[in-house]
Amino acid sequence: MQFTTLSTFAALAMATLAAATPVPTDGSGPSDQCNTGTLQCCNSVQQASNPVVGLLAGLLGIVLGPITGQVGLTCSPISVIGVSGNSCSAQPVCCTGNSFNGLLVVGCTPINLNL
Repeated sequence: MQFTTLSTFAALAMATLAAATPVPTDGSGPSDQCNTGTLQCCNSVQQASNPVVGLLAGLLGIVLGPITGQVGLTCSPISVIGVSGNSCSAQPVCCTGNSFNGLLVVGCTPINLNL
């Protein structure tokens, strides 16, 4: 019963965040490289300080206090760019932090995949 409630709430939180929202940047624009992290395709990228991100992290038992920057939500890895069926129709990001089953990935930076 509790897992059903938790999964329902997490799904609703993801649906709220999946809406098209602008990705805040520092003005330099997205990078086109991912040398030190992993390529991920995320449905949404939000600031770690976003209250919904904090709520979701709390439900997963993740402490975001010391984390600043952007967090990817509902992400999947991009293993080989250009392979059929492995494209990203959402926001491609380079993430240098931990991934929590793809539901939440910390340390993400939007990138361009112009291939």
